[in-house]
Order: sequence, then structure tokens, then C-alpha cells
Amino acid sequence: VLEHVKLTSGSHATSFRYASGATIQILLFGVLAISLKDVAPSAHTMCEIVRARWGKAAHLTFLFFAFCANIIVTSMLLLGGAATVEALTGMNYELASFLIPWGVILYTSAGGLKATFLASYFHTMIIFAVLITMITVVYIKVYSSNMIYAFLDRTISYTPEQCEAIYSTDEGTSFFLNSDGDKTMACGPVDGNSQGSYLTMLSADGLMFGIINIVGNFGTVFVDQSYWQSAIAARPSSAAKGYLLGGICWFAIPFSLATSLGLASTALMLPINSGEAGSGLVPPAVADHLLGDAGAVLILIMLFMAIVSTGSAESIAVSSLIAYDIYREYFNPEATGKQILWVSRIVIVCFGIFMGLFSIALNAMGLNLGWVYLFMGVVIGSAVIPLWNMMTWDKASGKGAVIAAWSGFVLAIIGWLVAAQIQSGSISVSTLGANEVMLSGNLIAILSSGLIHYVYSKFVDPQDYDFSTLDSNIHLVEEDMRGLGPEEQDKDELRRAKRWITRRGYLLTFVLILVWPILSIPAQIFTESYFAFWVLVSIAWGFGAAITISLLPLFESQTEIGRVFSGMWNYVTGKSGDAQEYAEEEPPAKTVDEPEVAAEPAKDEAAKDEETA
Repeated sequence: VLEHVKLTSGSHATSFRYASGATIQILLFGVLAISLKDVAPSAHTMCEIVRARWGKAAHLTFLFFAFCANIIVTSMLLLGGAATVEALTGMNYELASFLIPWGVILYTSAGGLKATFLASYFHTMIIFAVLITMITVVYIKVYSSNMIYAFLDRTISYTPEQCEAIYSTDEGTSFFLNSDGDKTMACGPVDGNSQGSYLTMLSADGLMFGIINIVGNFGTVFVDQSYWQSAIAARPSSAAKGYLLGGICWFAIPFSLATSLGLASTALMLPINSGEAGSGLVPPAVADHLLGDAGAVLILIMLFMAIVSTGSAESIAVSSLIAYDIYREYFNPEATGKQILWVSRIVIVCFGIFMGLFSIALNAMGLNLGWVYLFMGVVIGSAVIPLWNMMTWDKASGKGAVIAAWSGFVLAIIGWLVAAQIQSGSISVSTLGANEVMLSGNLIAILSSGLIHYVYSKFVDPQDYDFSTLDSNIHLVEEDMRGLGPEEQDKDELRRAKRWITRRGYLLTFVLILVWPILSIPAQIFTESYFAFWVLVSIAWGFGAAITISLLPLFESQTEIGRVFSGMWNYVTGKSGDAQEYAEEEPPAKTVDEPEVAAEPAKDEAAKDEETA
């Protein structure tokens, strides 16, 4: 939802930096995923690995940051979801905040992780179906790239007086500026952008948002148990390619939708103020404008699919942390699989209810989706580098990780508050949400933590950890060895997979963060033909990702799907087992140890068939 939001106050650069800055973490997490399969294949959660390597203090520390990540991500889902449902249906915001989690609770508590994975596939297909529908409507059915380009030129051509006249009521009262005199509508030149244009990569706000976005999303990927549980569940051969393809396909969502719905909202100058945009109301407003009620329904469906898919993963993540890292670790070390499952289901229900109430409280405090999104790096950014070091650096100190995580967190909060006071002379929700202030907190969090952990591990408490001993400190539940067979533990295969994802992950990160933006800078303001090419790339990327994300899983799972249909056929026909069991078997070959048998009279073919049967 957020990727199109920033276009109302930023530029085309902002949406691209959202897309690229939130994709690289998925690409790089593939490195951690393969490292996990290599050194800690028995793990159920990331905090189990922390406990196995660094002990109890670090375990409790990173449990705190893991819970913060899950709560922040789920809060954003509910804040944006409830605001959109209220805008499109008129439903009370508080009621929507409380009811949305039940869509997650019902099937997640019943089906667990398997239901989450299966539902995520179908939900993602629907999301991409809506995505390509919106791209087609904006740039093929209703408008074209040249028309949107002309509209955007017109948007920045208006003077402040003209903008006030455009955004005014019938009585003549203008709502173009807020009480502080700040612009709230997308009209006139954009401050900080080259020539005030929306179609440029030279944007001060875009650059600041891009840095904030990178830091925050490192937190919501590396510190989020939902990503680790996907890595734990995946086969080694699938993990590396899965995260790489997942990142590439995910890039299409903000990139293609921002290029279509986001730019359309600004080009058409729809009456969406900055507060509404910050709540995620740009996509539904544009869809309703272009397609009427049908557009509103499509966005609601897309929104529900995204919320339920991500919400279920977050619910499973929290339930896993509590079941394995609190209940089993500190209350019942001999817990059975049945007991852990029971605890998980209770936690899923409680977490859903808690998040519904928590999102209502955040809204009452005046916090919206955009504000929380910028803030997340301040809270969880300090845990990122210690977790990366845990999986990749043998010198990483556990004491240093604890000190770095907490010190980075405290310093980030202090720097964030001080920056607001220095810039605005006061501390409020509005001043704390400014880009410059949020940038200060985010950078302090990740950089100070990384520096402290490096210095402490290098000079104060250097370790020489043997990663081969890590898995022995992690205990299985009822000695469940599923997914731990020789095929999954092939060290040569793991090394090849790690080398494969490392090279490609780093290369794509370099291209998305540096090469692509740098190549776009010489253009300064996009020409009509350059913008048309950009639109073409976004359309092709959107369609390519939709095809890949829909068909590739079916192709890779054709054997398992065949078994499912085989079982269904056997059930219908009254047979049991797999259909392959009913294939005609050849008689066993005669061995040299078998006694000689006298030749028998020739039999007719029917008798032979009967004997064979």
C-alpha cells in the first residue's frame, strides 16, 4: 500500500527507492538462509540459534527485538487495512481494526505453517492479477504514458494561488494548506526536486526516504521470524533460488503499482491530502476514480489478500517464538509436539486480538501507516548487524551483541528525540515524523550498533567459534528428523548454493541501489520518450513477475501435486495408497541360487496371465 503513497509528496525517485530499498534485504537474506541450513538445520526459530551460540542474555535480548518486528509489521497491516476499509465501505475504523485479524486467526490457528504457505501462494496470484489489471487500465485502456507525462507537467505548473483555488470548497474555503501553512495536496512544484518535477531521480526527500527505507526493511527482514521460518522450512536447493526470485518478483509490486496508481493520483490531481496518503488511501482512491465500484472491490480484495497472507506469517512467527523460545525453553523443556501445537494456537488467537486493540490505540495517538513505517528502523535497526554477524562471523561476541543491540536502540531513541527538538523546537507526533528526524534515528540505530559490535568482538572479547558445534546445542522436538536427511545435509550442495546466492544477491543489490539510480541521474528530468521506456519496463516487470510467481511453483511441485490428485482419485474409486502401487509389476528375475525346476507343459496365454496375476 505504501509504495504509491510517497508520490503525493515526493517524486518518482521515492517510489523507486522504496522498491529497490525493500528488495535487497530479501536478496541478501538468501545468504543467511543457506548459512542456516548449513550450521543450524535443526533450528525452529532464529532465537534458538541465538541461545545456542550466545546464551540466555542474548536470547532474551533478541526475543525483544523479534517481537517488536512482528508487532510493527502487523500494526502497519492493520493501520493501512482499516483506513482503506473505512474509506471504501464506511465501516467504523475501530470495528475494522478488530475484525480484520479474525480473517487471519481462523485459518492460521487451524492450518498452521502449511496453511500459511498454501494460502500465500493463492493470495499472491490474486494480488498480481489485480496489479496487472491496474497497470493495463492506467497505461493501455484509459490513459497512455504520454498523457500521464503531460498531466504531471501540468500539475507542477500551477502557482500556489491556483492550487488554493483548485483545492477549495464551494464556499471558497481552501484546504490546500494545513494550519501550519504546509502544502497537503499534490499541486505545484515539489520542494527539493530538480526543477520541482515529479519525474526525476534527483530528489532530496526521495534520497532521505530511500535511506530510511533500507534501514527499516533490514530490520523487518533480518529480525522478523517469519523470514527465518520460511528458510527453515525450505529445502536447501529451493532456499537460495526462492529468495532471489522472491525478491525480483516482489520488486514488481511497488515498482509497477507506483508507476501506475501512484503517478496517476498525482497526474489526475485527486483530492487526497498528505494525511490520507500516509494512511495508504492512494490506491483505493485511484482505483475508484478509474473503475468505480469495481475498482474499489478489486483494491479491497488485493488488500485483504496482502493482509491475510502477511498477517498469517506474522502470527505463526509470534506463536513459534513463544512456543519454542519461551514455553519450551523456560517452562517445559520436554514439551511434546502436541503441547507446542496447543500453545501455538492459543498464541495466534491472543496475538490477533491484541493487535486489533493495539492498532486502535496507535490510530487514537495520531499514528498512521506512513509514520510507523518510517519509525520501524529506529526500534529494530540495532539488531540487524549482530544477527548477520551471528551467522557469518566466527569472531562475533555474544556480550558484544547484547551491548550493541541495546546501546544502538537507546542511542537511536535519544538521537531521534533530539533531532526533532533541534529541527522544530518541540516534540510531537508531527515533528517526530519528519524525514530528517526519522533519518537520524534510523542511521544511528544501525550504524552505532554495527560499530559497537565490531569493536567489542575485535578488540574486547574476540571469539573463535566453531560453527560445526552450533547445531548440537539445538534440541529437536520428539527427535523429529523430517527435513534433516542426507539430501538436505549435503555439504557440497550447500556450499554451491551459498556461492550461487551470494554472488547474485550482492550483484543485484549493487545494481538496484547504485547502478540503476546513477544511470538515471544524467537524464535529470525524464523526457517523454524516457518516461515511456520506464513505463514499458514497469509493465514488462509486472507481467513477468505475475507469470513467474503463478506458474513456477506449479512446475516445481508437479510431483507433489500429482500425488494429491492420485490420492483423490484413489479415494473416489475406493482404493487406498498411491496410484503408482497399482502399476503392473514385472515378476522378479530368477537368481542363481534358485533350484532348477523341470520344464512344464506349455500353457495357453490365458493361463499364463492368470498365474502372473
